[in-house]
Formats: sequence, C-alpha cells, structure tokens
Amino acid sequence: MTRGGFKHMAGRWLMTSAFPILSMLGCAEVARNSTEKNDLSKLETVPIEIVGRTTYTSYVARQEAENGRVVQLGLMNTTEDELPEDHGMIFVFPYDDLRSFWMRNTIIPLDIAYIRSDGVIVKTYTMEALNEMGYPSIEAAQYALEVRAGQFAKWGIHAGDRVTLPASISGG
Repeated sequence: MTRGGFKHMAGRWLMTSAFPILSMLGCAEVARNSTEKNDLSKLETVPIEIVGRTTYTSYVARQEAENGRVVQLGLMNTTEDELPEDHGMIFVFPYDDLRSFWMRNTIIPLDIAYIRSDGVIVKTYTMEALNEMGYPSIEAAQYALEVRAGQFAKWGIHAGDRVTLPASISGG
C-alpha cells in the first residue's frame, strides 16, 4: 500500500461492498501516531496550474521504489507553517486507476483533487485532519494534488477543471 496520510488502493474492486473494510487496511509501514515526516526542503518541486484559477508549487511524491517512503509519508505531521497556501504535494502514479487517500497522522486538514492523465480533475474533497476514512477518486486518476484545506473553495476549483501538468511528471 502506501503512506499514512495517503493510501492507494488500485483495482476496480474499490467500489464494491468490500471497500469500507478494505479502506481500514494497509500502511503497516507508518504506525498510527508516528511523528515521522518528510523533509519538504529536500523534495523536487514543480508548478501545478489549475487552468484559469491558480498555480501551486507542489512537492513531488512518486510511487517508484526509490521514492516510496516519500509517498508513504506524504504530508503526515506537516504543520500549516510548513505548508504555505500556495504550496501542495502532487502524487504521481504510473497510470490512471481508482485511488483512495486517508489522513493517518496528517495533522492539518487538506483539500485533494484526483486528476486523470489528460489533466482533468475527476473528484475533489476537503479531508479532515487525522480522519482515516478513505476518500475515493470515484473515477480513475493518475495524480492526486493535496493542498491546505479551503484552497479549492477559495479559487472555485472543482471536478471538470483542467490542470497543466509539467512534462517532468506527465512524461509529455
């Protein structure tokens, strides 16, 4: 699976009746109440533009093995002081699939946008701090963008909006 503040559950079975039970599984690597966190100053950043709305400087979390711990930890234990309003984290996966994130050890509320490989936002949520309920993408997505809670409402960001993805993460 993946990080505490985020849990990836791939496969079409996500939306079945097993989802409520399965959403509580995973992330044995990061214990509940762990104080472990990413050093954001050491992560690659890219601009993520929500077309016609705003641009976020986003820390990159890739699923690849060498960066797996970054993905597992995501924004766990990150404070509001460490995450400016114009910053976020973009999670990069190898292909579109159903995704689900949770907020284990994530101490500030966050907005999340699930984004397809073509740059269209398919679902957004405002996620409650420390809430381990799963927030499913509903549709297949290749990316997930997390920013401080309230940002999407402030800028009017919602499903259907288009995101400009830099070639360094989109492969384009």
